[in-house]
Amino acid sequence: MYLPRAIEIPLHKAIKQFPSLLVTGARQAGKSTLLRHAFSEYQYVTLDDPLIRAMANNDPELFLETNPAPLIIDEIQYAPGLLSYLKIRIDQNRRAMGQYILTGSQVFQLMKGVSESLAGRIAIFQLYPLSWKEISSLKDSKDDLICAAQTVQGFYPEFFAQPNVDWNLWHSSYLSTYLERDVRNLKSIVDLGRFQMFLALLAARSGQLLNISEISKECGISQPTAKDWLSILEATYIIYLLKPFHDNRTKRLVKSPKIYFVDTGLLCYLLGIDSQERLFKVAERGHVFENMVVMEAIKRCSFEGTRFQPFFYRTSSGLEVDLLIEKAAGLEAFEIKFSKTIHKEMADSLNTFVSEHSVKRARLLSLQEKSIALFPEIWAEHWSSVSI
Repeated sequence: MYLPRAIEIPLHKAIKQFPSLLVTGARQAGKSTLLRHAFSEYQYVTLDDPLIRAMANNDPELFLETNPAPLIIDEIQYAPGLLSYLKIRIDQNRRAMGQYILTGSQVFQLMKGVSESLAGRIAIFQLYPLSWKEISSLKDSKDDLICAAQTVQGFYPEFFAQPNVDWNLWHSSYLSTYLERDVRNLKSIVDLGRFQMFLALLAARSGQLLNISEISKECGISQPTAKDWLSILEATYIIYLLKPFHDNRTKRLVKSPKIYFVDTGLLCYLLGIDSQERLFKVAERGHVFENMVVMEAIKRCSFEGTRFQPFFYRTSSGLEVDLLIEKAAGLEAFEIKFSKTIHKEMADSLNTFVSEHSVKRARLLSLQEKSIALFPEIWAEHWSSVSI
């Protein structure tokens, strides 16, 4: 079964405007399946194959001669030297659009090579695991039990291709493969056990401000090591760091971000949440729900193919707004509550923010299905009904 991906539309638009495309994203997010389905007329090669990888690294000219354009090259980070040869090929026929489509799951190594070799010649997209919008034909997001079960299971395409797969076993295998392949390849980390402990400590702080000093102390590592490991997790699409909003753009860069996991399934696995019943009982349920809604918003915005910036807002006095989306059309503000009973006071912070900033739209997102007016410019709506 193939579920159409919302990103297909901007991809097909970009392939007519650029000689090459790059689709980055976590392992198992569906990059290869998407591209082989959406661009079936392209030849496909994967550098996961050690023989093909060896040819791409040792004899890039022969590799490109035996694999002519139009070509999909999967996991391009395994042959970074190939990028300069792709540039030569593209420049030989600069007006030919859509010559090469590349994928990569380790943006940490990849983006430097792309920016140096293919600047102005490539359009870059991020592919996340499936969104609620993409699975709407299969799952009812307004059913609280279904919503909770899917949040615990996660949104990787494998769960929809094989509905009977064991969630916990899949996440355990995914984590082991991730540690052995991506982490070792990127930084040659020897103590994978401590790295996994670091990951678990981050999971316990999902939806909260990142305190590097506290986490490094608990994990028994230095702060520079903690920052290094954090960059690995962000570059391989395991975590997402949501930056703070400030009217002064310079100050946005120095404030602490909030940490989220790209997929709630892996988050729940690390927290020991193995069923929807358990999710409703644990103290972390609000943070897990917030994580899911924030990532859903980021997925939907990424599908549009237009520029956007997500933030959160927090002041020293404790005023906080969970999610801000800054677009060309204006600023949108959202407060997120894991509750079916809505009180006006839940939107007090949102109301204060709206009174102090120019906001195009402000919503309280929750499990409540009815739309409720809370303040003149603020409505409470079901989290899934808002087109972000």
